[in-house]
Amino acid sequence: MPYVPYVTPDFYKETYQGSTVPEDELERALRQASRHIDSLTYNRIVGRGFSNLTEFQKEVIQEVVCLQAEFEHENSEVIDTVLSSYSINGTSMQFGQGWNVFTDKGIAMKRDVYAQLSQTGLCYRIAR
Repeated sequence: MPYVPYVTPDFYKETYQGSTVPEDELERALRQASRHIDSLTYNRIVGRGFSNLTEFQKEVIQEVVCLQAEFEHENSEVIDTVLSSYSINGTSMQFGQGWNVFTDKGIAMKRDVYAQLSQTGLCYRIAR
């Protein structure tokens, strides 16, 4: 059975009312964001089945997938580089465990979005 992302392009455009990710990249972006959410939740969503989660968990996960897809689209060039920081002619840039970016398992996410995902109770190493 093929992998089904937690958000459809229609949900992204109509319910979430997103417009950041271009139409031709939307399905891939939502699939990738969903896979990243699976990694950060230790595949608990896959194990339980999305339909078996509480309505609160489903709502949070869908919003986080949309936010993550937008974050990854907007920051794709930085995320795809292997550099964590560089400086050139007095201008410096850093990406990683900064004050507003959380990284785990090679996935970068805004800290407030990770905090939102953590509200589902699915992000802890030991299942609660």
